[in-house]
Amino acid sequence: MKRYMTLRRWGRSRRRGSTIVEFAVVLPLLLTVLFGIIEYGWLFMVRQTVQNAAREGCRVAVLKTSVEPYAAVLERINTIVEPIGATPAITLVHATPEDPVEEVTVSIPAAEVSLLGGFFGSLDYNIVGSCSMRKEGMDEG
Repeated sequence: MKRYMTLRRWGRSRRRGSTIVEFAVVLPLLLTVLFGIIEYGWLFMVRQTVQNAAREGCRVAVLKTSVEPYAAVLERINTIVEPIGATPAITLVHATPEDPVEEVTVSIPAAEVSLLGGFFGSLDYNIVGSCSMRKEGMDEG
């Protein structure tokens, strides 16, 4: 009876040991997938924020009351981008009577907003959002 109990305990501890080894092998893969999903989700959210900032900036720029130096446009864009903790590069193309379209482009380096700092690949690109709209009252003479 005693010998049977000893073999039974030995088999159980062997199974526990193989479970720990399997877990140690699978854990890095699971963590890589998990952090990859988190990084992708974060960069997708940043992309949406940058696009929204460009759209909101363009909405302010097309108003009849918007004139140089377009401080309200820059303030609106910076207010929207502020929560992601990055400094955007903003490009404005102003409307003229020949081309009554305002264009706003907002750009942020991906390396500046990445959570994992390039663990999943190169971050040598910019996250860009742009918008163009017709300026109000430009065709009225």
